[in-house]
Amino acid sequence: MAKVDVFSMIHSKYKEFTNTEKKVADYIQDNKEKVVYMSITDLADACNVGESSIFRFCKSMDLKGYQEFKIALAHSIALEDETPQLTSEITMQDTIEELSTKILTATVSALSETNNLMNVGEISKAIDLMVDANRIHFFGVGASLMTAMEAKNKFMRITNKTECSFDSHLQIMSAALMTKDDVAVLISYSGSTKDMIELAKVVRERKAKVIVLTRFAKSPLAGFSDITLLCGANEGPLQGGSLSAKISQLYLLDVLYAEYFKRTNNTSIVNKESTANSVIEKML
Repeated sequence: MAKVDVFSMIHSKYKEFTNTEKKVADYIQDNKEKVVYMSITDLADACNVGESSIFRFCKSMDLKGYQEFKIALAHSIALEDETPQLTSEITMQDTIEELSTKILTATVSALSETNNLMNVGEISKAIDLMVDANRIHFFGVGASLMTAMEAKNKFMRITNKTECSFDSHLQIMSAALMTKDDVAVLISYSGSTKDMIELAKVVRERKAKVIVLTRFAKSPLAGFSDITLLCGANEGPLQGGSLSAKISQLYLLDVLYAEYFKRTNNTSIVNKESTANSVIEKML
């Protein structure tokens, strides 16, 4: 898409906006740095309007939708700064030492916030569902698919009831065969990915249990969940697939894995030894 200066466009179109659109525009101009990291639901709540009003505002700005608006907003914020930025903090002038320090700070911050957001009761309920399930399906698309595959890789060492398909068509077919005794673990930073929302609908129709890992408690995907687990990383629209977001998701999955191992200790120990022994001959 062509780069759009959101603030110039707001000024030029302001008189044409409805009262609701003016309310949204005012909030964006006063809180631009925050809005870059907000979901459409978060922005709607902050402006005290409906999500449909946010979408209409984006359309009135000649943008296809909210995600395109956030990308345009991120570009516009960068244009206001004299120093070009690679992310919200890293600049073209940073030395390797400065880069490493900033990335470390962002990663530690993401892990700390994830830990602070952790609900012990919800973690315990999630483990109960996973232990009792006949099958555990890990789902994700894009960068979150890599996280889902890592979860499959970790859990398959201690249990034979995990699955993860690498294609969106295969995923939704797998979801269509789930039962009420299965659990779906849906991983999505934004919680607003169309493929994941469609998949969640299918899982719900099959009456399987749903655990969602996401950044936003009020995301559309979280609306389908039995249990929502929150990760704490902030990822702007120009930072898709950031490692800090992925690491925060992996941290949550590691907590789930460790607690699952504890509760199924006898079986998990035997299975872990068996899977470890199976690859010994592959090692030098």
